[in-house]
Amino acid sequence: MMKQSKFSDVKVVEIVRESRSEGVAATARKHKISEQTLYLWRRKYGGMEATQVVELKRLSQENSRLKKLLAERDLTIEVMQEVAAKKW
Repeated sequence: MMKQSKFSDVKVVEIVRESRSEGVAATARKHKISEQTLYLWRRKYGGMEATQVVELKRLSQENSRLKKLLAERDLTIEVMQEVAAKKW
């Protein structure tokens, strides 16, 4: 599991936007984050608005939930097929 950021998604977008005008090094120092982290955020959230980032996170969580449900369903089907294939 990934480490939880101390910044909200909205704050990350604000910091990325700030870094475009004030520069990466100055912005990283100001917010006490590494330049590498800021470059990662810029690559990930570069052209997004805060609402888009929130929606992206929501969709990502929904996708993970659905993948888990699908895997559970596939496992259930596999078990049922094995039981049905046994000769009684």
